[in-house]
Amino acid sequence: MDEKRNRLKESGRELAVSWALCAVCLIGHLAHILGAKASWIHAFHSTGFHLSLSLFTLLGPGRQLILEGVKNLFKGAPNMNTLVGLGALSSFAVSSLAVLIPKWGWKAFFEEPVMLIAFVLLGRNLEQRAKIKATSDMTGLLSILPSKARLLVDGSMVEVPCNSLSVGDQIVVLPGDRVPADGIVRAGRSTIDESSFTGEPMPVTKEPGSQVAAGSINLNGTLTIEVRRPGGETAMGDIVRLVEEAQSREAPVQRLADKVSGHFTYGVMALSAATFMFWNLFGPRILPAAFSQGSAVSLALQLSCSVLVVACPCALGLATPTAMLVGTSLGATRGLLLRGGNILEKFSMVNAIVFDKTGTLTIGRPVVTKVVTPGGLDQGNSRQHLDDIWSKDEALKLAAAVESNTVHPVGKAIVEAARSVKCPNIKVVDGTFIEEPGSGAVAIVDNKKVSVGTLEWVQRHGVAKNLFHEVDEDCRNKSVVYVGVNDTLAGIIYFEDQIREDARHVVKSLYRQGIGVYMLSGDKRSTAEYVASIVGIPKEKVLSEVKPDEKRKFIGELQKNQNVVAMVGDGINDAAALASAHIGVAMGGGVGAASEVSSIVLMGNRLSQLLDALELSRLTMKTVKQNLWWAFAYNIVGIPIAAGMLLPVTGTMLTPSIAGALMGLSSIGVMTNSLLLRLKFSLKQQQTLRSGANAPIYIDTDVEDPKEKLKKPNAL
Repeated sequence: MDEKRNRLKESGRELAVSWALCAVCLIGHLAHILGAKASWIHAFHSTGFHLSLSLFTLLGPGRQLILEGVKNLFKGAPNMNTLVGLGALSSFAVSSLAVLIPKWGWKAFFEEPVMLIAFVLLGRNLEQRAKIKATSDMTGLLSILPSKARLLVDGSMVEVPCNSLSVGDQIVVLPGDRVPADGIVRAGRSTIDESSFTGEPMPVTKEPGSQVAAGSINLNGTLTIEVRRPGGETAMGDIVRLVEEAQSREAPVQRLADKVSGHFTYGVMALSAATFMFWNLFGPRILPAAFSQGSAVSLALQLSCSVLVVACPCALGLATPTAMLVGTSLGATRGLLLRGGNILEKFSMVNAIVFDKTGTLTIGRPVVTKVVTPGGLDQGNSRQHLDDIWSKDEALKLAAAVESNTVHPVGKAIVEAARSVKCPNIKVVDGTFIEEPGSGAVAIVDNKKVSVGTLEWVQRHGVAKNLFHEVDEDCRNKSVVYVGVNDTLAGIIYFEDQIREDARHVVKSLYRQGIGVYMLSGDKRSTAEYVASIVGIPKEKVLSEVKPDEKRKFIGELQKNQNVVAMVGDGINDAAALASAHIGVAMGGGVGAASEVSSIVLMGNRLSQLLDALELSRLTMKTVKQNLWWAFAYNIVGIPIAAGMLLPVTGTMLTPSIAGALMGLSSIGVMTNSLLLRLKFSLKQQQTLRSGANAPIYIDTDVEDPKEKLKKPNAL
């Protein structure tokens, strides 16, 4: 980025010099037109002075541009600089011959190279500014990382540069500070604003064991963090590097445009030569009045120079990369990591999307859906119970007290469920908590021995066998945890992987757009079909109990039918399918094997971001097509006018300087349209929000929202 800014400064200096020379040249013309009588003013209009101005322009601000154009011509790869260089040199050469050999009767137009270089450098400078604006979002991400961190050394804090941190260092992050490195919370509790990293506006609670990302803001608590990825190795740094790498990749449509641009330059050179031949041979016959006071060769050379200059392969070459540049940068600021312009082009053509189930259509972690107690079964879900039968709230409260000491996902789900129904927070007796991985945990709570885990585990801790076995039919396929209090089975807690609230809306939107939707799952058939029925995927498009290799084979089968296939997944088991699909889309924060092989990463971990990525890719490709049409239309209209097509009809002709100004405007038009992509995408998102498309979807099924269900006595 610094290199680009340095080039912009150098371009600005050249631009200032060229326009200063252009202003001096215009002063001479104005003085002559207004009839100024001072002798020193007449010097500004003299042929010798204009010759020196033109020569200084070619050797000064225009030198680099002309040299690049000539080099590319000799390499067999002519470009916009070649056409401008040939136009400027031709104008200077013709004017010089007109001065050196007056008897030929040629016109001298030394002001043309001066104004031509000034207009071209102006267009180039504006183009560079637009490119820097398009990529500034990425450098902005890096600039939010703090420069210093508070390192814990022997119990005291020492302020050190962030780039000196090492893996394993313990750092302290105070409220209001940005996290200086990726790591894991070891002490403290706080809420973290990760919006600059994931695009998710809501703060996230962090406690011991939680991962934190560099650049996120610590809002309200002091955290002690163990560094896992310091310095430039942070996830934020990875995102910036991946986006920069993506922006350097060419889309297939860009390679086609570049190829056309090369052939186009040769074609323009041929048209320029044809223009010269035509007006030199036939000009005096077509417009004898126009040639009565000058040479046919002079006018023919001027028109041929205009053809060289007005043609703009630059606009054609900029049409694709500028739109892709803006698209990938815009995606990154919206929590979408897009690995290249070629990905945007391919994703815009997707007609089949395959979803993994766990962690993609579902949230990927267990939530409590139902609590059953002997009293609930025997008395029709009544809240009344006998002395030896525990209520649902009591069973949940005691289980949460035990599970608050474990980091197991099921334990966290029980604690969260108890908190949602406002169960009192009670603690176990110190030194009584025992946990056995794969079985459960036990502790003393309020002078009661509470065991939570498998049936074998609670029986091992004194619970009588076969106390009750009745289970609702709709819960038979769910995971369960048994809660024992002393020698009594107090309850059974049911879990399931909760379906994402935006899953149904996403699937419905994809179907509306004519995209086929499929679901793959390693889970049993009944569970897979249950999830598919809720989100709106037909049973015939669901494959259950599939292994990772079978997922990859299914993707291959879809591709054989001429489908452009995208795969959406989140785990290592999805990596092969993600890699084999035309477009792999990974959920989550861009970590692990899934994101490494994916073309797109949904950093906000929201399934609705898939629709954003699809909309962005389509808008980007629409902008590319608009840019290409503009570039072609400009040349189709501009080249004939520059060649003198209107001269016999209206007497209008383009001088090389005016042609140069138009060429610059064509490039600026392409850049402006590309930058408007930001506005178009924002307006599209606002329309979606107004229509309520992104509002949470509460699915009306037999399984209600867990929090709501836990609040209802008869449902719990």
